[in-house]
Formats: sequence, C-alpha cells, structure tokens
Amino acid sequence: MLQCPAMDKKKKIRVELRKNRSKPPRDKRWTQEFQEHGFTEDAQPSQERVRAKGELSRKRTIITSEEALHSEGDQPPMPAVDTHECLLGRVLKVQGLYSVVEGPDGKTYRCAVRRLLKTLVTDERNVVTTGDRVWFRPAAAGEGLIESIEPRHGVLTRSSRRREHVLVANVDQLVVVMSLIEPDLKPHLIDRYLACAQRGGLETIICLNKADLVDPVSYQPLIGSYAQLGVPVILTSARTGLGLELLKERLVGRATVFSGQSGVGKSSLLNALQPGLGLRGREVSEATEKGRHTTTTAELIPLAFGGWAVDTPGVRQFQLWNIRPEEVEGFFAEMRPFVPLCAFPDCSHTHEDRCAVKLAVERRLISERRYLSYLGMLQSAREERHH
Repeated sequence: MLQCPAMDKKKKIRVELRKNRSKPPRDKRWTQEFQEHGFTEDAQPSQERVRAKGELSRKRTIITSEEALHSEGDQPPMPAVDTHECLLGRVLKVQGLYSVVEGPDGKTYRCAVRRLLKTLVTDERNVVTTGDRVWFRPAAAGEGLIESIEPRHGVLTRSSRRREHVLVANVDQLVVVMSLIEPDLKPHLIDRYLACAQRGGLETIICLNKADLVDPVSYQPLIGSYAQLGVPVILTSARTGLGLELLKERLVGRATVFSGQSGVGKSSLLNALQPGLGLRGREVSEATEKGRHTTTTAELIPLAFGGWAVDTPGVRQFQLWNIRPEEVEGFFAEMRPFVPLCAFPDCSHTHEDRCAVKLAVERRLISERRYLSYLGMLQSAREERHH
C-alpha cells in the first residue's frame, strides 16, 4: 500500500473550479412568506452580497503537496490531507454518488466525494474511478468522505461525449476480450485497444473467446500477425475451459482489467476462472446480434489464486481520448522502420507521393488491415481536433 511521506512539503496554489450558476436560485419560500405577511414590502428584505457569485467565483486557493503538484498525467492538483485523521484506501467500485473503498484494515467503506474535488475543473466524467488510491476520512456506520486522490498509473481511458472516461486506474495489464462469433470479431477494435493500452502504460493480452463455436484454424493468420507485434493471443472458451489455465498463469499476482464489447463473455470468463464469483452474464440479442449491457459498473475483484481483476461494462465503440493526429503512427510498431524513409518529414501516409509506408503496404510488409486501422484512427483524431 502506498504511504504518504511524513514531512512532505506543502504549497499554496490557485485551482480552477467549475462555473456556478450565472444566476442565484430563486427563493422557494414565496408561498410561506405570502401566508405569513401578504404583500407587505417588509416581507422580502433586500440583501447586499460582497462574495463573488456566478461566473466570477471560479478560483480557490488550496494547500497541496509538492508530489501532487509535479505528478504526471492530466489529474488536477489534489488538496493536502491530514494523514493522522485520514486512511489510505483503494476504490473497489463507483456507484452513482458513492464509492466503495477498501481501507488498510480490509474493511470496506461507503464514501462520498468531498465537494471541492467534484468542482475542480477536469476533462474527466468522474473525478474518482475504480482502482484509485484515495485518502478518506472514516465516519460512523462504515461510511466515509474521500478527501484526496493519489497520482495514477496504468490507466484505461476512452473518449465519451467529448469528455474523458477513465474506466480503471492503477492496473498492470489489459485483457482485450473478443468473441470469434456472436458478436463477430472486430480486429479494428482490437487495434484501438492496443493503442490505448500503450498510451496508458498497460501490457496487453488478446483473448479470443467462444473458440469452441468455430474452427480456430481460419484465425491463425490474424493470431500470427499480433504475435509478430509481441502481443500474446489466447484462444479461450468459458464453456469448455479451453485456454483458462494459460490465462490464469498471466493473471497471478497482477492487477488486470478485462474489457471488450457487450456479450463477448468477460463475466463468464471470470466466473470460469474463479468458480463461485457469481458475476451476471447475458446472451447476445438475436435481433441485433449485439450484447446486452449486464455489467453496469467497473468493479475491482480479488482473485483467490492471487491478483486482482476488473470486470468492466461492455463497449459499443472505443474512441481514443485526446490523441493528436501526428501521434497515431506511433501506435503501429510495424510502421516505425519505414517512417524515416518517407520523402516528407510530416508525411501522414495517406496521400503523399514517395511514402515508404504506403509502399510497404503494397509490398505486404505491413498488413493492409492494420493500415486501414491506422487510417481510421487518424481520421477520428482529426475529427476530435476540429470539434
């Protein structure tokens, strides 16, 4: 468990808060005041306010630590906490306005989030996410208040309605679960996951589930293409147990997030890996051939054989967050040897003449399927920049 330095230096800084309402809320006691006073002018005394209102009150001075001030990532600086009154815990699950936090004693607490944290300006949908290490102030009846969030590492994040949706934080690796059938395999989605994992500092394992329902021989070229990139691929079946022992070996002693489309079998795999877990799963809709959302929130689950697993809600699409167009080529390792050979230093590998990457695709030195994934990510990144 991460420990806070006893003599960490503190510093005062100004932080930006979200805008308040531009107009104060109306007085909701009109009926009561009318019944008591009628229309007398004395019933509504005027008040003068010196305190800033509305859009003017967007700054606040907080005391933070030097470590929080210089931490990496997009998190805003966090307020310093009294480590004698607060406990350091880990968020197991976020449900609405409350988070389930495991304390250092192994007990769980139902914690709200300090108002200051919720009003800090951030691009994230929620300031607290599953896997966060947080300082919280315990209260009676197993409740508490989250006061501060420790710097993160190993994050899985995506773009959602032009905001950042951090699915999980402080994990070691990502298992991309894809089904070979029902719903059909989507290699371009795998490529997006690989790019996101690389950016978030996660190792990646590709898990091709429902292998008992198809002939796996026809998928060997795809498996080989990822093996050449150094990404392990495991064929699994939650129903027959195929590949489960191999997958379990890679989970021992590590924090792992499982992610993929709805209906690919993430919950079923975890139930098979740890009997008695009891995660809910549901079949794919026959009408739409898409999975129905059964898992509604990411949850950190201790594994009996060692390690942690995070079961995440299924995704219909996976958009990379805050990616510059010129960054995209860096997510495709097979393109790197050819990029310096392009005629133009700012070559986008789309329309330029004497492009070494396009020539490598023509000569089948780079997979055409992966090149199309590159074009799709590049287009998405350009569209995000224009909004």
